[in-house]
Amino acid sequence: MNELAIIVLAAGKGTRMKSALPKVLHRAAGRSLLGHVLQVARALQAARVVVIAGPEMPGVAAEAAAIVPGAATAIQAERKGTGHAVAMAREALSGFTGRVLVLYGDVPLIQPETVSRLARNAAPLAVLGFEPEEPQGYGRLLRNAKGQVIAIREELDATPEERKVGLCNSGIIAINAELLWKLLPRLKDSNAKNEFYLTDVVGLTVAEGLPVGLEVCPAAEVAGVNDRIQLAGIEAGLQQRYRRQHMLNGATLTAPETVYFAADTVIGEDVVIGPHVVFGPDVRVGDSVEIHAFSHIEGATIAAGARIGPFARLRPGAEIGEDAHIGNFVEIKKAAIGKGAKANHLAYIGDAKVGAKSNIGAGTIICNYDGYEKHLTNIGAGVFVGSNTALVAPVKVGDGATIAAGSVITKDVPADALAITRADQQVREGWAARYRDIKKARKAAKAKG
Repeated sequence: MNELAIIVLAAGKGTRMKSALPKVLHRAAGRSLLGHVLQVARALQAARVVVIAGPEMPGVAAEAAAIVPGAATAIQAERKGTGHAVAMAREALSGFTGRVLVLYGDVPLIQPETVSRLARNAAPLAVLGFEPEEPQGYGRLLRNAKGQVIAIREELDATPEERKVGLCNSGIIAINAELLWKLLPRLKDSNAKNEFYLTDVVGLTVAEGLPVGLEVCPAAEVAGVNDRIQLAGIEAGLQQRYRRQHMLNGATLTAPETVYFAADTVIGEDVVIGPHVVFGPDVRVGDSVEIHAFSHIEGATIAAGARIGPFARLRPGAEIGEDAHIGNFVEIKKAAIGKGAKANHLAYIGDAKVGAKSNIGAGTIICNYDGYEKHLTNIGAGVFVGSNTALVAPVKVGDGATIAAGSVITKDVPADALAITRADQQVREGWAARYRDIKKARKAAKAKG
C-alpha cells in the first residue's frame, strides 16, 4: 500500500448536543470521540494526520496533538459541506502523493482493520458502505447492472426509486491524493443544502472513466453521534466490545453487562472481576487479581495476585503491590501499597507509602492535607496500625512498629517501637446504675407536672 495520510473531519458544531463543548470532545469509555478515531490513525501508522476543526475550537487541536504527536489542524472557517472541509487539508498535505483516507471525528466505533482494508482497495477511489435495518436518513450507494458504484445520492436529493436502495454511504473514503485534489475544485453546491458534498467525487471519478471500489462493514461500526442519546448508544457499543475483548484475553467477568471499562484499560490473565466494577482511564491490572463488586478504579496500577474490594476506591496514583489486599470502603490516592500489605476495611490512604506486609486497621485515616498543601506519610514494612488511628502528615513510621488503636500520630515512630496517644482509661464503679436512677427520677417528676 502507498503511504497513507488521514483527514479527520471534526468541525461540526453538534448543536443537538446542547453543549459548549465541541461534539467530538464529548467522551465515551473515558476517551473523546475524536480520540477514538485518532487511535485508528495511530494503529494504521499514517504518515500524516490532519484534523479539520471549526473556528474557536482550540481544544480540538490540543486533543489531536496529545494523541497523535505531529498531527496538523486546519480550520474550516465557513462550514460549506464535507467536500469544502476536506479541501482545508490541502496545505497540510502539500507534497503528499500517497493514499488519503477520510474519517469522521464523531464516528468512534470504526475499526482499524476496516479502514485498512478500504485503504488497500486497488481502485483509485474506494468507498465504505453498510446496510442498516432502516436506511432512512442516509445517502445511498448507487450501482450499475454490473454491481459497480456509479454515484452516491444524499437522501434529500434522491428519487423515490433511489431511496429504496439498502446499501448506504458511511462517508468514509480512500482516494489517491492526485485524484482528490483534481476533483475537489469541480464540486458544485447545486443540491438541497447548497453545500459541497465530498460524496460527489464518486460521480466525478466515474466520469473520468475510473473505477470506484467498494468495501462493506457492519452498520454498528459507522454509527455517528448527533445527540446525547446517540452518545449513550456509542458508550454501550464500546462497552460491549471491551467486555468481549477482555474475556477473550483471559479475564472472568461474573456479570459482564454491569462492568464498565475505559478505552485504555489493561487487564491481565486469570483476573476475576465481580459485578458493578467501574474502570476509569489509565488502569493496569496484573495477572490473577480479584476485583470484587462495586469497586471504582481510576489511574491505578494493580500488581499480580492483589485482592480489591468490594466497595473499594482506587484513585489516580494508586499503586497496589503483589498480593496486597484493599478491602471494603477503603480509598487509596497517590499511594504505593507494598507487597502483601493489607488495608481490609474503612480506611483512607493518600499521599503515602505503605511497606510490605504492613497492616492498616479499620478506621485509619492519613491526614495528608493541611488546607493548603499535601504532605507525605511513609509507613515501613511489617508495621501494625491499630484501628481508628489518624496519621498526621508529614510523618514516618519505622519498620516493624506498632501503633495502638485510637492513636493520633503527629511525630515519627522509630522502628519496632510502640506508639500510643490515648488518654488513660478511667473506671468508676456503679456510675452507670446511679446515672440511670437519676434520669428515671427526673423523667417521673416531669411526668407528674
